[in-house]
Amino acid sequence: MSHGPSASGGAALKGGHHGSGDPHVPVFTGETRTKLDDLVTRYPNKQAALLPALWMLQDARGWVSEEGMAEVAQMLDLTPAYVQGVVTFYTMYHQHPVGKYFIQVCTTSPCGVCGAEDVVKAFLDKTGCGELGVTSPDGKFTVIEVECLGACGFATPVMVNADFLESVTPETVPDVLKRYG
Repeated sequence: MSHGPSASGGAALKGGHHGSGDPHVPVFTGETRTKLDDLVTRYPNKQAALLPALWMLQDARGWVSEEGMAEVAQMLDLTPAYVQGVVTFYTMYHQHPVGKYFIQVCTTSPCGVCGAEDVVKAFLDKTGCGELGVTSPDGKFTVIEVECLGACGFATPVMVNADFLESVTPETVPDVLKRYG
């Protein structure tokens, strides 16, 4: 699944846990460190816990910064380069700050035939993002296209963070955004 421009760009946000203006504050302290330590015991070695550790980091910060990758590397006895290789391989990890609500619109061929491009345009217009991968001025939304959300029977499928929405149309976009605004 490709996340288009978000893999290489996106506007930085100010404030909030999705922002990038502050120096890195370690994530794996206190309760989060305890959770990671417990998680590591479920795997044959520390390296095997890399993907869930990156999810923990992204959940805490909204994205995976270079400093965050270095922290994960240190926690799991890996090199920062190895962690970066994993982060850059998987499109599910945000390498730049994104909006509080990360909107993924399926634009693969079946959805494209059913009007997915119009759904994308409606999201870009109604959120104020203007362009794919750019965060809205209020910091709430980032919209990207994805190749497939695995729901070809429900064109156009959309994911907002972890929420899966079926059969979104340009006309229903305002109602979808009301849920998250």
